[in-house]
Amino acid sequence: MQKRNSQQRRHTILSLLNELGEVSVDQLASRFETSEVTIRKDLTALEKNGLLLRRYGGAICVPQEMIQTPAENISVNKQNIAKAAAKLIRDHNRIIIDSGSTTSGIIQELNEKRGLLVMTNSLQLANAIHELENEPTLLMTGGTWDPHSESFQGQVAEQVLRSYDFDQLFIGADGIDLDRGTTTFNELTGLSKVMAEVAREVIVMVDSEKFGRRIPNLELPWQQISVLISDDRLSALDADKITKQGVQVILAPYSN
Repeated sequence: MQKRNSQQRRHTILSLLNELGEVSVDQLASRFETSEVTIRKDLTALEKNGLLLRRYGGAICVPQEMIQTPAENISVNKQNIAKAAAKLIRDHNRIIIDSGSTTSGIIQELNEKRGLLVMTNSLQLANAIHELENEPTLLMTGGTWDPHSESFQGQVAEQVLRSYDFDQLFIGADGIDLDRGTTTFNELTGLSKVMAEVAREVIVMVDSEKFGRRIPNLELPWQQISVLISDDRLSALDADKITKQGVQVILAPYSN
């Protein structure tokens, strides 16, 4: 019951914050008739999940420039890929969802799952996960904000990841090199590599337009990838090349 009360109180705190723009510890302690210590714990937990920023004596909303565009803009094709990915998730799995437009589609597919623990490095995804009715346990990497990838990166994030182990990683890619693996425009590939290291199964989600792009930065080699999910525009020849790398290929139906 106490956990439920804490969840309800924290949800109300976020509602007040969205309405007022900022809240103070003493204001919240008075409203909820609880101690300032309890309120500070609430604010710390919410900040850890990327849902607010602490300030002296209270908290403020996360600045808009640190939040991505909502995932409603995801294409039907990417959502089909996300649906195929979600079918691989079992109840009580511990999963990582990397930042990205394709991976964001998986969030709305999680409501039927029970007992999930979800780690992400994206504020947008964290907010979407927080709104799920099945209330999965939410963890954030923290770290240094990278405006290029609109996600947290760096050594702090890597250290946090290494303190856990996960069943699955869901990650996108800027490109696919049929000989090497996934590629990216972003030179910060350290966190992606650590995500793959701490997950027993690595699932890459990428639409077929990304194949054959000439991108110099190798992100994950095929040896670290378990499953690749794309759309059925991928040629049988390319799918066969990937399968021969020891990777399972799943093709979702293509839709405009």
